[in-house]
Amino acid sequence: MSRTTRLFQLMQALRSGPSPKTSGQLAGDLGVSARTVHRDIDALRGLGAVIDGEAGFGFTLIEDATLPPLGFTDDELEALVLGLREVQVIGDPALSDAAGTALRKLQGRLPQRQSHRLSHAVLSATRFERPAVPTIAVGELRQAAWDERAVEFAYTDAKGDNTRRRVRPLSIVYMDRASVLLGWCCLRRDFRVFRLDRMQEMTVTEDSFRPNRVPLLRDALAQIRAKQSHRRTDD
Repeated sequence: MSRTTRLFQLMQALRSGPSPKTSGQLAGDLGVSARTVHRDIDALRGLGAVIDGEAGFGFTLIEDATLPPLGFTDDELEALVLGLREVQVIGDPALSDAAGTALRKLQGRLPQRQSHRLSHAVLSATRFERPAVPTIAVGELRQAAWDERAVEFAYTDAKGDNTRRRVRPLSIVYMDRASVLLGWCCLRRDFRVFRLDRMQEMTVTEDSFRPNRVPLLRDALAQIRAKQSHRRTDD
């Protein structure tokens, strides 16, 4: 492992989990000796990272020198904390883990007062009933949407009928009881919503619909708004 890689991994270890972290814990995380950790801590301090602590007491990353301090108002910071904690609760496993990592990185890049405020934020998020667990690899579906490539999957609808679908994925929406895919269904030749917990055997195809995801999504949302407006008029 190169020294640059080791220093980067040490910064990641200092950002992650509860602090302070002892040199023994950090050495175990990185697979190096405690003496190497002490040398690398000194190197990071020399590069501008503010790391509190010393041998025998543990180390805490106070300020991350890799990026300048971020300028957030206190209300903006509370909003970010609430949003990321909500993702931790309702997101698929990969997205939930990413939200936790983002919170830790954010804390390392904030001025000390706001870092403390983030750690002890007033707002939080919880759900007594979590959304239904997806039965596909949601990360692959998100990437397919970004890459604008159609996906194929087996689908069971609310009536229990089974079909095979090819869909152009446009957006994933996290709702109260389930996460859903909004996409253009090649079978129905129209926009459709699919629950992720009713999708099986998903594969990403080579069928590209680039660069049409954004205009298709715009049309899909306009169609949904029109239907909602029509329902209100009928009521």
